Amino acid sequence: MSGKIVTFFQHLRGNRLTRRFLASLLGLLISVWGLDTLFPISFDHPKQHYAQIIIAADGTPLRAFADSQGIWRYPISLTDVSPLYLQALLNYEDRWFWQHPGVNPFSLSRALWQNLTHKRVISGGSTLTMQVARLIIPQGKGITGKLAQVCRALQLEWHYSKPEILQYYLNHAPFGGTLEGVQAASYVYLGKSARELSVAEAALLAVLPQAPSRNRPDRHPEQAQIARDKVIRRLAREKIWSKAVAEDALIENVFAQRNSQPVVAPLLANRFKSHVKSELPLKTTLDYAMQQSLEELVKNYMKALPTQTSAAVLVVKNHDLSVQAYIGSADFSDNTRFAHIDMVSAIRSPGSTLKPFLYGLALDEGLIHSQSLLSDAPSSYEGYRPHDFDRGFIGPVSVSNALKKSLNVPAIQVLYYLGAEKFVSRLKNAGLTLQFSQGAKANLSVILGGVGTTLETLVGTYSALANQGLAGKVRFFQHSPIQQRYLFSPGAAWIIRTILKHEDTQAHGLAWKTGTSYGYRDFWSIGVSDDFTIGVWIGRPDGTPTPGHYGALTASPLLFEIAQRLAYRYGQSHTPEKQPANVTEQLICWPLGGLLSETPAHLCHEKKKAWLLNNTVPKTLATGDNSVWEQNPATLMINQKTGRLVDSSCHAPVVGYKTVAFWPAVVEPWIPATQHKQQQIGDYDESCSHPPQFQQGVLKIEELDNNAQLRSPGAAKNFPAVPLKTSGAQGSVYWFINGQLLYHVDPTKALKHLFKETGHYQIAVSDEMGKTASIEVDVLAVMQ
Repeated sequence: MSGKIVTFFQHLRGNRLTRRFLASLLGLLISVWGLDTLFPISFDHPKQHYAQIIIAADGTPLRAFADSQGIWRYPISLTDVSPLYLQALLNYEDRWFWQHPGVNPFSLSRALWQNLTHKRVISGGSTLTMQVARLIIPQGKGITGKLAQVCRALQLEWHYSKPEILQYYLNHAPFGGTLEGVQAASYVYLGKSARELSVAEAALLAVLPQAPSRNRPDRHPEQAQIARDKVIRRLAREKIWSKAVAEDALIENVFAQRNSQPVVAPLLANRFKSHVKSELPLKTTLDYAMQQSLEELVKNYMKALPTQTSAAVLVVKNHDLSVQAYIGSADFSDNTRFAHIDMVSAIRSPGSTLKPFLYGLALDEGLIHSQSLLSDAPSSYEGYRPHDFDRGFIGPVSVSNALKKSLNVPAIQVLYYLGAEKFVSRLKNAGLTLQFSQGAKANLSVILGGVGTTLETLVGTYSALANQGLAGKVRFFQHSPIQQRYLFSPGAAWIIRTILKHEDTQAHGLAWKTGTSYGYRDFWSIGVSDDFTIGVWIGRPDGTPTPGHYGALTASPLLFEIAQRLAYRYGQSHTPEKQPANVTEQLICWPLGGLLSETPAHLCHEKKKAWLLNNTVPKTLATGDNSVWEQNPATLMINQKTGRLVDSSCHAPVVGYKTVAFWPAVVEPWIPATQHKQQQIGDYDESCSHPPQFQQGVLKIEELDNNAQLRSPGAAKNFPAVPLKTSGAQGSVYWFINGQLLYHVDPTKALKHLFKETGHYQIAVSDEMGKTASIEVDVLAVMQ
């Protein structure tokens, strides 16, 4: 009997037409009998879904979410599975899979004979198709159940192709516990994809579904190894694998290990979980190795910072805006650091990080060049009096240094002339998220962080510095299109990036900018290299201040470490960025701002080497409300004999003229005395009955000497209190201590300032006419 069945099956194997005819005939019979209509079968089972999987660019799972039944099932196609696994599976489980019509009569007969002979179940004789039928619709044991499997297998072969049936098995076979499918089993038991299996690993996974509980390698490694070795030896006997290959595979031990489900880039996965719409994984652009490396780096870096402090990092490739690393919190496992709050997409104050965009737009508008003279001194802009971050004023400063040092007052000066509404509009048009508090509108404070934005859109906008002035929307998925918008010209982008390449930086070739929000709540550091834009945010997600920290101290070291890791992994470009043709380098003069070649020598107090855009040489900007500066340079009438100042009311016998270049009045405390306005004007002539119109009082700080050392008198144990008095003031006066506006008073009002700690202090005062005076003092320790 068995010999006839073998002959019959060999006939089927050799005669493909006969085999297909038989399968068609059996399927037709089932349809005729009505079984196919009464008992339909389909792969689309309502309760069998794949886990939602988000994967890196190389296909490695970042994070998975079990299906509604708690089953971990990772989708995989035939082409993505190791050929070794398919060899082991088909040759051990169902060597005639590609030939039979869903049922193998020989295997069934053999199983029946063995079971009857031994009076117990030795083998089931099920084909892979029959096993798939059982996975779809579980059947009872015994002959009735086996017959049902046969019928269902024939149905499957009628409706589906062989590759479809095999792929269903690969994705749904049981591998122990809540694991189904070879891909999920491979990651959990072996820590790798099913396309990377060795011979021994392929054999293990091929046999595991036979007895998934008994053969689980994490619980029963010895039994799993016995079952695996059986597969290896059979494939060696059948010469599927060579003897040498089999011997090497048998040497490998099976270890009791179980890898946890992946939790890499968890907050990105949480954010985009809803995007997984089909049985296919959601493929991101992330570099798996870099993501893991930076997650560990951030976790360790944050150990030195206060508890409840979190961090966020975003790394984007410049050429295609693809996200390479996404770290939304400091440590996803540490709830004391707000683990589950994604700070990549959170709205936060950007501090000073918008300043490069301001200066770039001002370059395009022709308001400045890289060495334009700006004023870092007490100033008023329509009643708004900004101050610098936790330090005193430094007086005259170039655009380049103002940007490098992140000075607030010069930035307000430039924004005042560019226009806050225009600035905000241009940034929004480029794709930067800007959120104002309810009812607020664009104003000068926006450049100091008086607006909300996100790390995500900030990084996309900074990429303009490496992309010819085109800001981009960062891409999380490989199928997402590249979207870029104009921010400023390529020339402006090149100049700003060149300025931000600090010569003393720890990361050579990296242009970077820091930011600290008001109240020490947000600490930023954004860097741009030839290949990457990197964004770092550190702070407390609940908005609690963290005094003693700021962007350069807290965030920049992490930025530099990330930049170094990127350079180590991807290499570093050694080709200097090409200077645009419309950017030229010229010598200019302060205080007027014109070209050296076009400025008379006596009007050029300082020479500067500047980057010019489109050969535009703008004049020095006025400082806010100081209208006198607009008359610069000034032509003065003098008595030609005495050289002293006169006007039409004087009685000078011979009148002549001289031209002088004035510095902004607010920076006079920081420039040589010979260049002060009063010194350049000189004394008025004796022939005048009253001082000429340019003769104005000089603002002075009285009763305090420059560089004085202050200590309370005698045995007093309090810190000193000093009088704040001026002479020569016009209108109200504004007192600044280390750049902080503390008092706005009438100059005749008696005022004292009590120091609260030792240190070096700058005391500055300005009046309504823009005149400024400044001294520096040292407060010494209290007598003990």
